[in-house]
Amino acid sequence: MARSKNASPHIEIEVLRTEQQFREAVALQKKIWGFDDIELLPVRFFVVATKVGGQAFGAWEAGRMIAFCMAIPGLKPGGKSYLHSHMLGVLPEYRDFGVGRRLKLRQREDAMARGIELIEWTFDPLEIKNAYFNIERLGAVVRRYVRNQYGTTTSHLHGGLPTDRCTAEWWVSSERVRSIVAGEPAEFPAIAARISVPADIADLRRNDPKGARAVQSRIADEFEAAFDRGLTVVGLNRSAEEGTYLLAEVNP
Repeated sequence: MARSKNASPHIEIEVLRTEQQFREAVALQKKIWGFDDIELLPVRFFVVATKVGGQAFGAWEAGRMIAFCMAIPGLKPGGKSYLHSHMLGVLPEYRDFGVGRRLKLRQREDAMARGIELIEWTFDPLEIKNAYFNIERLGAVVRRYVRNQYGTTTSHLHGGLPTDRCTAEWWVSSERVRSIVAGEPAEFPAIAARISVPADIADLRRNDPKGARAVQSRIADEFEAAFDRGLTVVGLNRSAEEGTYLLAEVNP
């Protein structure tokens, strides 16, 4: 049942612990992304992730799971540990209630309590709303672009395009993140490059796949060239026509 946008739901965030909760998260994957069964993260993956230092959180309204996120532990060269936030999904009718942000802030709270400084995740740079959330609402920065990271999937959300991804770096205790999460203006370095994406990419995916692929190929080249110059995505401007990534020279 679709929820009225005039109603404000009472949503609770909890740690996922039981097999039944993991099964609900698996079912949500199918509802949100439309994956074939072979591409779903199984219950056993959630079990293992939560046993070896990962995270799994769910959001509920009236006893119904409406969103979840999960992360797995990672190790950088040199032995530095971090969390890779592999999946976050919210049912469509709950996407304008701040559920995703609450789940990410719960991830941050847990990471900070364990002394973990970095949470990473990948996102589709063509999806401007999600990119804006990652960069402007959470304070993540981006220094890496990977072409076709997951291969072509069965999800209708991917529209048959290669799964090109940017990697978000969320330095959870940094001054930038602290300021942005608190709703305060973050210090903004001089912008050295801009990369623009049309706002109607969803329509292009449906009606002009070749055009969508051309946009994807263009921004892939532009991101890789910018990152080769040592630039970092530090902001994103949005308009009705396009989203523009803002890149600058910043300290690692």
